[in-house]
Amino acid sequence: MSVKDLFQSELKVVNLGLESFQKSLEQCGTKSVHVDWRPPLAIDEASRKILQAKSEEINKANAKAAAKVLAAKPVLIGLDKALDVIPGMKKNLILHAGPPIAWDRMCGPMRGGIMAALMYEGLAKTPKDASKLAASGKIDFSPCHEHSAVGPMAGIISASMPVFVLKNEENGNLGFCTMNEGLGKVLRYGAYGPTVIQKLKWMEVVLYPTLKKAVAKIGKIDLKNIIAQALHMGDEVHNRNRAATSLFYRAIAPAIVRTAPDPETAAQVLEFINGNDHFFLNLSMPASKVSLDAARDIKGSSFVTVMARNGTDFGIQLSGTGSEWFTGPAPVPDALYFPGFTKADANPDIGDSAITETNGLGGFSIAASPAIVQFVGGSASDSLDYTRQMYEITIAENTAYQIPALDFRGSPTGIDARKVVEKGIFPLIDTGVAHKEPGIGQVGAGILSAPAEPFQKAVVGLAKKLGGKS
Repeated sequence: MSVKDLFQSELKVVNLGLESFQKSLEQCGTKSVHVDWRPPLAIDEASRKILQAKSEEINKANAKAAAKVLAAKPVLIGLDKALDVIPGMKKNLILHAGPPIAWDRMCGPMRGGIMAALMYEGLAKTPKDASKLAASGKIDFSPCHEHSAVGPMAGIISASMPVFVLKNEENGNLGFCTMNEGLGKVLRYGAYGPTVIQKLKWMEVVLYPTLKKAVAKIGKIDLKNIIAQALHMGDEVHNRNRAATSLFYRAIAPAIVRTAPDPETAAQVLEFINGNDHFFLNLSMPASKVSLDAARDIKGSSFVTVMARNGTDFGIQLSGTGSEWFTGPAPVPDALYFPGFTKADANPDIGDSAITETNGLGGFSIAASPAIVQFVGGSASDSLDYTRQMYEITIAENTAYQIPALDFRGSPTGIDARKVVEKGIFPLIDTGVAHKEPGIGQVGAGILSAPAEPFQKAVVGLAKKLGGKS
């Protein structure tokens, strides 16, 4: 076609990149098709060449990692005290969410959660005393993820806290998580008042022994099956756990009634679970943890095994780089805030709960739970688009975790850090929002995209390993 003929024919436009350009064309009456293309993230040329040269090796390693995660069989096998079961746990150690961080860099809600834990343990009487002790050097801090554990929001686990004990029956590895306190002013959101400690003590003295006996009576509870059913009932098992909590309630209620010391105790425990829609979050997280830990340490794999935030840094780990953390600044979520609060009050993203997204749940399965996007004024169609986009950066589909609105397609599972860098598409996370000051608690809930920097650093780190550099 000649240039003359081109300008005499109807103009048809393919728009790449910025969607606003297409909207301008539409306003002018010009037909156009938008292609959601983004330039790759910048990494050094040497690393890029290594990744390209080793692409077949990486693909094989990723397939192996994905197979291990898809085959995982997470079950709840019991409850116990953290000190007695979590590897490396000791009385002066407090575990926290996200990558490693020292007290002087910790955000407000993480400090508040630690202060609450120190008062709960009887190591401090007042918040002031607790803060002083935390800063003294006498208390050690370590990421939950480095002890086979996970924790929502601040993620605090101290020695006396009861924890769920999970097992991946396919691989044999264990995982741990505290019990969920409910919403509002609670430890995981950085609150530390008397009611926070009172609830934690009730959970230790009443809830924990009752659930421990009930689970022992049953023997084990299949969490993979509960998650699969919950996805069909409107949950994505991160920010919405109503169906999963109800299914867990049905599974454990008869055993609670049969093993509780008295009817009143049974009633209190059942009422607590029934009144806490997020109770199952502290089971979906370790279920994801034990599934993903099976894929650790596979040479050459760019499979993401951890995404976690400590309220200051956002960190990831890859299968092929072991326990090394790759970090960048944690972003502030786009959220629906409670009355009286705004984004100015919000702490940057915090918590280990992004382990659910890393496992293909949460924001990756948000199409199964369109109500979640209402947090930021979105629509049901937005939730479908979000999940479809996550298939672009993942390695596999988990047919055990099916999404009804996508014709029961398996959830997008196994983030490939290379694809994140190549396509400029970032993992979607739905999350709660804590106030940036300690002691206040939750102020909203919303969604965000993971930052670029950890993924850029991770693929460079993998390239160094593949290139023979430590």
